[in-house]
Amino acid sequence: MLKNNFEIEVKRPEFPDREFDIKEFGGVPDGKFDNTEVLAEAIASCHQAGGGTIIVPEGEWFTGPIHFKSNVHLKLEAGAVVSFSDNFEDYLPVVFTRWEGNECYNYSPLIYAAECENIAISGRGKLVGNGEKWWPWKQTQHTAAKELYDAEYNGIPVEDRIFGREEGLRPQFIQPINSKNVLIEGITIVDGPMWTIHPVYCENTIIRDLKIITDGPNTDGINPDSCKNMLIEDCNFETGDDCIAIKSGINEDGRRVNKPTENLLIRNCKAKEGHGGVVIGSEMSGGIKNVHVHDCVFNGGERGVRLKSMRGRGGCVENLLFENIEINNLRNQGIILNMYYDATTVEPRSEIPPLFRNITVRNIKGENIKQSVVLRGLPEKKMKDITLENIELSGREGLSASNLDGLYLKNIELKVESEEQFKFKNITNLNVENSSCQENE
Repeated sequence: MLKNNFEIEVKRPEFPDREFDIKEFGGVPDGKFDNTEVLAEAIASCHQAGGGTIIVPEGEWFTGPIHFKSNVHLKLEAGAVVSFSDNFEDYLPVVFTRWEGNECYNYSPLIYAAECENIAISGRGKLVGNGEKWWPWKQTQHTAAKELYDAEYNGIPVEDRIFGREEGLRPQFIQPINSKNVLIEGITIVDGPMWTIHPVYCENTIIRDLKIITDGPNTDGINPDSCKNMLIEDCNFETGDDCIAIKSGINEDGRRVNKPTENLLIRNCKAKEGHGGVVIGSEMSGGIKNVHVHDCVFNGGERGVRLKSMRGRGGCVENLLFENIEINNLRNQGIILNMYYDATTVEPRSEIPPLFRNITVRNIKGENIKQSVVLRGLPEKKMKDITLENIELSGREGLSASNLDGLYLKNIELKVESEEQFKFKNITNLNVENSSCQENE
């Protein structure tokens, strides 16, 4: 099991004391001039000089995609707004990416860093994604998504999975991929086309002190994807989907790549809207392990702590600790571990079950929650060794648990309206200590 003192080693990237002001490269902060080439030239110059900091001063800087190089720090000063083009063709040619757990070539993310080391985005400025023009693709992308999901199953090589076509797959906002020593700090990020911050195959990443505000479909906040050694702290979320969603690839493609997300620390984060506060899955076929989430507040949205998977995913989620979390005013579940997730674009092509084991959720309190706790394992692959301790929640419905091997409940205090307060089905090794449920007054 994960210990209370679980920590990870992540180091802040360091840069030479060398500055590059984008005004000196011909940049114009009038909200109309296209600064794409200006930023590209500044990044290239900084990189060639051995690294440093690119200064984005106060003003509105309109641009297309920004592609990072190693040893570059992009700093947005207070009052600086970087506003991105909503012209689809500006994000071509296609780049290597991972889209909802599958490798392919697609539109460039708005900010993209491939195989970089020692990079950062920081400051007190704002990134505006102007994603609204992309959002209708949510209703039309099913054909492209099915084509991509079936590619691995049908033996199509990654280099031949080329998209970048209209009404296809929306790009992410910020994506470092195959990169090391990454820092994203201090800025406000608003309304990208899809997932907001999506690190893929990254190592040693720090994401802190961000404000992420998104209104569109699938505009998750932060999605660590097959990453190792990451710290997320002091971030505020108001998102159109999950606030933090931890992933590691989907189905056959995730199992082929076989890179888990591991050694992840999340602390002192707040959310006022989102489908889930901290979420694992549903793309988790490469495995997820050693995650510690603590001292967070989720006040509003649909769910608090959420794990989601289904038959066909495979993979193992293990050694998780959620503690000291406040959850209030949730439209669905406060805590949900669900292996029957069904909100997916394309059904899996196999019946390989995932595995959830060694998960502890403790010191959780909250009120005005539709249902306190839901634990749903698979009958052929029960969730194993799940501990809930010091849980104080109130709302409409109580605790429901099915298909588990090893459920430990200690100091569970639920105040609910429902007559059925604790429901158990197909549970082996059930241990209940000092727990009660009372009718809500």
